[in-house]
Amino acid sequence: MPRERNVTGPLYSAIYAEGPRSQRTSTLRMDARHKNILQLNRTSIVRDLDPSKVYDGLLSRGIFTEDMVEEIKCAGTRRDQARKLVKDLQMRGRAAFPAFVECLRESGHQTLADLLESRGPITVPTSLPVLPSTVPFPRPHPVHRENPDRGDGSQKLVPLKPALPVLSPADEGITPRPSRQRRESIQCYKMEANPCGMCLIINNVDFHPASDLKNRTGSDIDCDKLRKRFESFNFCVTVKRNLRCKEIKHQLSVLSSTDHSGYDCCVVVILSHGTESNNNRFPGAVHGVDGLPVSVQIMTDYLNGKRCPSLQGKPKLFFIQACGGDQKDTGFEVSPDEVQPVGGRMDEQTDAIPSSSSSDSLSLTDEPDARATLPTPSDILVSYSTFPGYVSWRDCNTGSWYVETLDCILEMNAVTDDLVTMLMMVNDEVSQISAKGMYKQMPGSFNFLRKLFYFQTSKA
Repeated sequence: MPRERNVTGPLYSAIYAEGPRSQRTSTLRMDARHKNILQLNRTSIVRDLDPSKVYDGLLSRGIFTEDMVEEIKCAGTRRDQARKLVKDLQMRGRAAFPAFVECLRESGHQTLADLLESRGPITVPTSLPVLPSTVPFPRPHPVHRENPDRGDGSQKLVPLKPALPVLSPADEGITPRPSRQRRESIQCYKMEANPCGMCLIINNVDFHPASDLKNRTGSDIDCDKLRKRFESFNFCVTVKRNLRCKEIKHQLSVLSSTDHSGYDCCVVVILSHGTESNNNRFPGAVHGVDGLPVSVQIMTDYLNGKRCPSLQGKPKLFFIQACGGDQKDTGFEVSPDEVQPVGGRMDEQTDAIPSSSSSDSLSLTDEPDARATLPTPSDILVSYSTFPGYVSWRDCNTGSWYVETLDCILEMNAVTDDLVTMLMMVNDEVSQISAKGMYKQMPGSFNFLRKLFYFQTSKA
């Protein structure tokens, strides 16, 4: 009997899909003239704008959402916030520019408002001159096909087209590229500090009745496993239980303000209910026990290089046991040799909330280009217990599939394998488990590490 295995496509495709391009609205995009005015006056805006004075006005006019303002605040200094505000503003539709000018006047930025309104129409060249190429094209090699009609039984190669003379690089005046010496392996992050870093575990178990979220029976088992595991890896582990949304942010703020100069790494573990959340580099959101969500993007921003300078260039690892949505994956059939025999499990619960409670910060009137393009974060890895949009399963007696498997893989392989390799092992193991004999789960990660990461182990 063929068994099921959950095999999914690229992780990004299910997160940012916005429907066919033909269905997207282009008439609501910011006028090109207004974009040019913002770009030409960007230096003056960054120099003179106090972003904190215009946030409320942009929020009240529906130009930005609270999540977007929070992300701008996480950008760093006043200039950094102003720079990001201008960038994001250009993607908020035609109403964004006049609303911004109004906010400038209301907040006392009269000079900036006059500067933006005084700009006349800006002409944009419809075409650019074509520069002559200074690099010659290499001549193609002759292409042959096999001729099966040769009488002696052998085959003769016949050119498909008359062959052009093939010139060497010297004939074309091209200097041959020197051969490059290959590295033996990718570099590794330094993990020599004692202790090696701080680990914050947030374990949300008992949810307020008004949140409409069930208590997470079995989460204490997950918490205890990971506390012991990271202590064995020489981390200073702090466990916080049953935190509300604001308390989660406060704990991350405290971690961000800590001096990590003497450490080589930082780890954050979240055990909670979760849901979908777009408009972020990192998808998903987790819930405080009050039911309010905190996006994964905001959590990672607390530890980025601008917000926490003492962690610059050091790995920041996030492990999230929470649902990415409310879809249940039933998998599809593959040949029996593709999977290991793993029995169905009956006492599972999910860490999802109804899709109607999604924390997606975009309203129905937002146009497709309303998502700001953000720089790629470095030295951050976010490991999710499930594929975005799907539920994550938790056994009331043994803990969640993801944490149970992660802990086991770390115990057996941390001495010899790097983290990314071990997470692929976790993906494979979890993908072969079934809930109630039919439901599946597929973990995954967003990896922006620049080097291999190995934990400190007693045998290392």
